[in-house]
Amino acid sequence: MIHTPLPRSFYKQNLHTLATRLLGSLFVRVLDDGRRLSARIVEVEAYAQKDDPSAHSYNGQTPRNEVMFGAPGYLYVYFTYGMHFCCNVVAGEIGQGNAVLIRALEPIEGIEDMLVHRYGDVTSDHKKISNVTNGPAKLCNAFGIGRSENGTDLCQNKIWIEAGDKIPKNMIGRSTRIGINQGKDLPWRYFIKDNSWVSKPDKGIKYFG
Repeated sequence: MIHTPLPRSFYKQNLHTLATRLLGSLFVRVLDDGRRLSARIVEVEAYAQKDDPSAHSYNGQTPRNEVMFGAPGYLYVYFTYGMHFCCNVVAGEIGQGNAVLIRALEPIEGIEDMLVHRYGDVTSDHKKISNVTNGPAKLCNAFGIGRSENGTDLCQNKIWIEAGDKIPKNMIGRSTRIGINQGKDLPWRYFIKDNSWVSKPDKGIKYFG
């Protein structure tokens, strides 16, 4: 079976169009020994430099956020709360400073490896299994994504995104973003409705249409 990373042109779309089209796509990593991890993207949040005080790019380019200002289709990984990594997909044109945060994944391949990365061993604990990738820091831990993955080209063969299920418009939910203090009223969080892997299904003010 041939697995093809989505092309650079896919990431040049409007920020919000990209965010919704990422839903249902597969987030993939091949480990050093050749084992493949993949999971369906089920929840994302959009962040824009312009008029978005919660975006890391809001106050301009710095050494920390320079990947956000580069070419689209790269992975922007940041460290937060002194203990967690989160990953974003750089969107739009060079210099825009826009990105989409991957908030939750539904495991498809390699869940045993994800469990080992998260908990140190394969577990049969249902609660642990259901929590392995249902949050932005959790999924980075499960996929072994840290500081060294910052700036990874998603159009290459280390970590990438490939086409998955096309999600009908009526199955895409929208709400305000969660877990932030500024810009929290913007309805820029998108998720697959009724998917059990969405991180905080009851959080955020829901919007329709």
